[in-house]
Amino acid sequence: MNKHLIASAIAAAFIGAPLAATASEADLLARIDKMAAELEQLKAELKANQQKTAVIEQKQQEIASAPAPAPAATTAPAEPLRSAPATILSGYGEINYNRPTKDASGAQADIRRAVIAIEHRFDEKTKMVSEFEWEHGVVSASDQGESEIEQLYIEREFGNGLRGKVGLFLIPSGLLNTNHEPTAYYGVERNFVETAIIPSTWREVGVSLAGDTAGGLTWEGGITTGFDLGKWDAASTEGRESPLGSIHQEGQFAKSRDLSVHGALNWRGVPGLLVGGSVFSGKAGHKTEGFAANDARITVYDLHARYTPGLWDLSALYARGQISNTAALNETFVGNPTPVPKSFAGWYTQAAYQLLKSGDYTLSPFARYEQYNTAKSYEPVPQGLGVATLPDEKVITVGANLKVGEGVVLKADYQKFKEDKTRDRLNLGMGFSY
Repeated sequence: MNKHLIASAIAAAFIGAPLAATASEADLLARIDKMAAELEQLKAELKANQQKTAVIEQKQQEIASAPAPAPAATTAPAEPLRSAPATILSGYGEINYNRPTKDASGAQADIRRAVIAIEHRFDEKTKMVSEFEWEHGVVSASDQGESEIEQLYIEREFGNGLRGKVGLFLIPSGLLNTNHEPTAYYGVERNFVETAIIPSTWREVGVSLAGDTAGGLTWEGGITTGFDLGKWDAASTEGRESPLGSIHQEGQFAKSRDLSVHGALNWRGVPGLLVGGSVFSGKAGHKTEGFAANDARITVYDLHARYTPGLWDLSALYARGQISNTAALNETFVGNPTPVPKSFAGWYTQAAYQLLKSGDYTLSPFARYEQYNTAKSYEPVPQGLGVATLPDEKVITVGANLKVGEGVVLKADYQKFKEDKTRDRLNLGMGFSY
């Protein structure tokens, strides 16, 4: 209430007061007393409003004059939030049982492998990857077990899908070599083409560069160590089982006079489809004094495809390897059963179907046909001194994978061999990865 309101009230009262002479003195006094009371009430309300306004103004002045809060200390920056731990522990393993159908006395169980992997991220762009593997249960000088470092490298991301790595890493060959956990493939044992022709798991020491392009294309290329043909043992059958597996170096005092190059392309432009190929090539003599095959070159390549429409999982692969300039070396092996082959090759096709899914159980039967030859041809040698090539081995594998959740798989299959029927067998297996 303000002074204008008081004046308006007094004016209204006077205007409303009768001015005629007929008004009595008593009425006039009553009106004056009433106006005086109303005036006192207006004064009280005005004083109360003025006090409230003063309090509000005082609080506003206090807030305005208060010192600004001190800024946060900048000497120690806050720790950035992480969406994942810097160090990750993972691994995989498998235990297999093999029972030959022609000779049950050859049945055996084996802790095929156990792997512990450690990945540490130094920052958002740099990480270390390592895998440590034990095979066949017991490792000692008198046992058949092995202890090895399967991977050990540093990877750096450069942006725009470009990344590089240096160290001991897997060669991007085929479908299995870089994706070899037991939960990732069908069958108790790894297929023959990608173990006998492509020596999975195959790793080398070196550097590589990889990237992604528009349209689902990924590529990788690099320079690494290669094979050592000086390790070939013509008196054993190891070279017949896997030519490259018998002379790989695995980063153990690896001869590096001759280096190798590799490249790989994979296209994933259609959902569920992967099409790709790879090549690896390098000399394997290393200029060793007195060695008869210093100019020998090893080249291995593959073409592969995988398609997963709906409940189906279809795949196919062809791989071929060549070792050149081995004629002089093989002449020194005359009389031994396993000379160095000129070429070795194989292929397979496989189909799997997700037959049943109940809760966290998934049952997928599969069938695979593969054909391979680890000594498809030899360099010419003097007549009568060479070793005859053998026919391609043909293997049919039929079985099923039962996944328990995402990390455990139970496997069973039967393998039928076309040439060496003594190898027919029943396989059971358990695998896991985490």
